[in-house]
Amino acid sequence: MADLFDQIPDDGPKAEGPRPLADRLRPRRLSEVVGQSKVLSPEGPLGAMLGAGSLSSLILWGPPGVGKTTIARLLADETDLAFVQISAIFTGVPDLRKVFEAAKLRRRNGQGTLLFVDEIHRFNKAQQDGFLPHMEDGTILLVGATTENPSFELNAALLSRAQVIVLERLTLADLELLAQRAEQELGRALPLKGEAREAMLEMADGDGRALLNLIEQVAAWKVDSPQTREALATRLMRRAAKYDKSGEEHYNLISALHKSVRGSDPDAALYWFARMLEGGEDPRFLARRLTRMAVEDVGLADPQAQSVCLESWETYERLGSPEGELALAQAVVYLALAPKSNGVYTAYKAARALARDTGSKMPPAHILNAPTRLMKDIGYGADYAYDHNAEDGFSGQNYFPDGLRRPVLYAPPERGFERELKKRIDYFAKLRAKRQGE
Repeated sequence: MADLFDQIPDDGPKAEGPRPLADRLRPRRLSEVVGQSKVLSPEGPLGAMLGAGSLSSLILWGPPGVGKTTIARLLADETDLAFVQISAIFTGVPDLRKVFEAAKLRRRNGQGTLLFVDEIHRFNKAQQDGFLPHMEDGTILLVGATTENPSFELNAALLSRAQVIVLERLTLADLELLAQRAEQELGRALPLKGEAREAMLEMADGDGRALLNLIEQVAAWKVDSPQTREALATRLMRRAAKYDKSGEEHYNLISALHKSVRGSDPDAALYWFARMLEGGEDPRFLARRLTRMAVEDVGLADPQAQSVCLESWETYERLGSPEGELALAQAVVYLALAPKSNGVYTAYKAARALARDTGSKMPPAHILNAPTRLMKDIGYGADYAYDHNAEDGFSGQNYFPDGLRRPVLYAPPERGFERELKKRIDYFAKLRAKRQGE
């Protein structure tokens, strides 16, 4: 009986279906890759490896749409390695075994394998460990791609056998170059006015693939004249900013907010505060962090800062979003413009360290209570000077353990309210010296 497929007439070669613009513009040489000259130039890490003919296993770390897959494919071409691509999302242990067996067979036949693993951070520890022997014996040259910080997501053993290459988000200039290449491929200019074109580049948010997808949409419009920024905003949805509330972006942005406040830059602080809110951050987390800034970075230079943060937090709890977020924004500006001091923070850490080193020393006997006759007999409370009865309300007695040289833990800077505190410290130091000399 003839096979069913033998009965289907052969109409010759089939016409190729439409290809996405991103695929049509995929670079054919490393020199065509946009935006990654720091790593691909002859002086860059990848350029130097290729120049020396010694490509090692790699982890390509960078945001979406910056060319990780393209670079891996072109590296295979440059080194005459078979290119095999898998995704950690869809690949299990049985699939990995097949990949490794095929690579071993390829190696016996004289060809190496560049194994590109997309989203490599999705593999668990055991799966990541499975790559190690095949990397070590040369069966595969591993190129992993990840959008997450490898330090947090990849095993130390794997990282020790691969070089991390950091790929950067594309700049507006890089995106403009991509847009020009797209127009050459399409054979016509995009129907956008200058301000609308700039807005489209901004919508891509540094993602080249996203930009080409936007360009395909714009190129398909049937319009008679260049469109304005407003028309573009109506026709296209703005791409959501990259923000992972539990990952790298969370820590990057909160660090930027904290350091902008510490650096007394209210505009930058408001920007990062807004970026986190736009990304969906919980305002209560921000309220807690602002309070921490008041304690750590403003301190007693402005004792009111902590109250401002707590009150803004309480206002948010009463009003909710979005109105309550304005109270938090006010706290951001207040903290940024407040005088800064870590005097107490530094003194606290020094006190904790001193306490760890001298933790068994007793307080001096004269400041110990003596509720029993025995305790009085052995000297508890003897010769204690009641400060309220002393001249100037200050006795100048020693309150550190006997034998411990008096340290200076709190040294307030002459900023804000701590100027007054420094005056008091200096005043009491002079009185103490006077009392001890009497």
